[in-house]
Amino acid sequence: MPIPGIQQPDILDIGPGLRLRKFDGVFHFAIPWYQDPSLQRLVDGVQKPYPPERVKAMYEYLNACGELYFIEVLEEDTFTPVGDVTFSREDLPMVLGPAPLRGKHIGRRVLTALIDRARALGYDSLTVRDIFDFNTASQSCYQSVGFRPTKQTKLGHSYRLDLSL
Repeated sequence: MPIPGIQQPDILDIGPGLRLRKFDGVFHFAIPWYQDPSLQRLVDGVQKPYPPERVKAMYEYLNACGELYFIEVLEEDTFTPVGDVTFSREDLPMVLGPAPLRGKHIGRRVLTALIDRARALGYDSLTVRDIFDFNTASQSCYQSVGFRPTKQTKLGHSYRLDLSL
């Protein structure tokens, strides 16, 4: 569901070979991401794969919380989904599915584009509800664009980016 009163773009072009595509209800390609135990540990703190019905419920929930997008990279003249991100003031969860794509600054480019969107919408801050302390790659990614840890959570910290600076 788009943010009330704000038009969600179908496509957010991030730059050469990278874009965000508005969630359209089709997600079969994402099921393998959420069945990877190593990714599940980063997402939920446990290595328990999601069955397809849980992936569906997760996307329905995320779509109701803000603007849900699939992260797509250009491969051989075709954009291919490789992750997802939900944009809202209160949370900004992001997942890159295929392990070989992690650490390639895709997440940083996605966050930079969404920070620009937040500024254009007049937001004064963005929050990430929880990044686990053992998920150093996510910590590094969010901190690289200005997010700072705020309060401690059960397994990590929430992060905030002040856009008024």
